[in-house]
Amino acid sequence: MDTPRDLEVLMPRLRDVYRDLHAHPELSFAEERTAGIGAAWLRELGLTVTEGVGRTGVTGVLRRGDGPVVLLRADMDALPVAEATGLPYASTDRGVDPDGRDVPVMHACGHDVHVTCLLGALSVLVADDSWTGTVVALLQPAEEVAQGAVAMVEDGLYTAVPRPDVVLGQHVAPLPAGTIGLRAGPSFAATDSLRITLYGEGGHGSRPEATVDPVVLAAATVLRLQTVVSREIAGTDTAVLTVGSIQAGTKSNIIPDHALLLVNLRTYDVRVRARALAAITRIVEGEAAAAGARRPPQIEPFEQAPAVVNDPAGVERTRPWLEALVGAGRVLDPGPITGSEDVGVLAEAAEAPCVFWLLGGADPAAFAEASGLEEMRAVLASLPSNHSPLFAPVIDPTLEIGVRALAGAARAWLGGV
Repeated sequence: MDTPRDLEVLMPRLRDVYRDLHAHPELSFAEERTAGIGAAWLRELGLTVTEGVGRTGVTGVLRRGDGPVVLLRADMDALPVAEATGLPYASTDRGVDPDGRDVPVMHACGHDVHVTCLLGALSVLVADDSWTGTVVALLQPAEEVAQGAVAMVEDGLYTAVPRPDVVLGQHVAPLPAGTIGLRAGPSFAATDSLRITLYGEGGHGSRPEATVDPVVLAAATVLRLQTVVSREIAGTDTAVLTVGSIQAGTKSNIIPDHALLLVNLRTYDVRVRARALAAITRIVEGEAAAAGARRPPQIEPFEQAPAVVNDPAGVERTRPWLEALVGAGRVLDPGPITGSEDVGVLAEAAEAPCVFWLLGGADPAAFAEASGLEEMRAVLASLPSNHSPLFAPVIDPTLEIGVRALAGAARAWLGGV
């Protein structure tokens, strides 16, 4: 698959767009500048554009006769991370998080790569007159909080654009640039985040007998939750449970009246997910009862996304186009990934197959001595990964390969020659 001449001409502009997006990241549901850049680009290409879908989402539709409908998705939001890459285009921007706190903002997960590649892929497809069908471009907000895809669907996404026959997308990762990670079946884990409030009865630290201490209750709950994976999930199944935050009290001699836990669960199988969530509820309520709490705990889900399950037939249909781009030996099975993505929501809502892959973005020189997947994984463990303040995909050849991968995957599904 030769590089289209139009893409050669376009690459300098795409590099500039990427650097600009990286230098000016925006938090979830605040992606107004990014959405505006994307919408303007799609209009320039002649697509029919709708803005404000799911608050800050953007769609563009390119119709070219009869044929399949292919949805290409890119997420837009950044993270509350202080960038430490030292790049000349590093972010120094700040934002306001959902709790009203002023925080640094960085594209520490590579969504700036995703947006840039989508804009480039649409440019390539517009310049290619060999296909028929409809391409839907989707710029999605709020993937980092697992709310953006749901927001767009609930805001009437599939009345604003044609219902797709396939949902395609990619996520940059610290694989060597020039490689692609593609896996059939469960590929990214489901995520469930829970805000758990444990209620006690506060009082003086010198008289614990007159209180119900939520700090002790929280400590017992944290320890007991560790048994969900170790004692309630079969060794042949996979689950990861993390208590990422515990908050209680203001002073050493005051027993507070409540404690807050933030818990995250990752699973691949819906049955394992249901069993683990039920176990969390049972343990939290049981520990509260054992502590003598008069008020039952409150368990509030606040970030949820199903597992991303790549359609096996869809993967086999798309793979030859990706292999033609990077070579058959460089389209690798990365194994199941415990990170999560909400792109599956878009596919499930459309009742369409999903094909979602990893786009290598790390400097290939770091892998020069690695032979085989196991040695590559050892190198990966030493590199800054997604969500790190040091995460910095290399611009070349990452962007060009990402553009051509999206465009090529779309051609695998569209009609025409």
